[in-house]
Amino acid sequence: MQISKSYLRFIVFAILILFICSSCSSETRFEERDLVIIGRNNTVTIRAEIARTREEQSQGYMHRQSIKDGEGMLFFYEHDSILSFWMANTLVPLSIAFISHEGVILEIYNMEPLSTATVRSSRSVRYALEVPQNWFSRAGIGIGDRLVLDNIIN
Repeated sequence: MQISKSYLRFIVFAILILFICSSCSSETRFEERDLVIIGRNNTVTIRAEIARTREEQSQGYMHRQSIKDGEGMLFFYEHDSILSFWMANTLVPLSIAFISHEGVILEIYNMEPLSTATVRSSRSVRYALEVPQNWFSRAGIGIGDRLVLDNIIN
């Protein structure tokens, strides 16, 4: 059996395209850091993905099936502003803390999966930290507690 050169070229081209497509991923890879939150009665460490770019911030926790206690996502902004978040395409219930440029937790809200309702900070903040819903209360963390910024500002 003889294979034509054009058929061989087609096969090589198809394999090349499959290889290129398999090496591309639509899933955003986030930088990860251990964050420390100093509470009134305790100190807690959380493993957080850092969303610094617009692409990372737009992706957030969308399409994730689960998020473990002790894990979160820190949205990092260069300047203070009123921040707005929603849960479209986010499958897991979350809590969000709005945090000042000094690391102080100013507000905490719960957010429901797939909701298009906007959760907005009432004042200008620099960071937002999303965690599994009610993790802040389970960890003993509340308004006025402080995120240590040393290992995230760089």
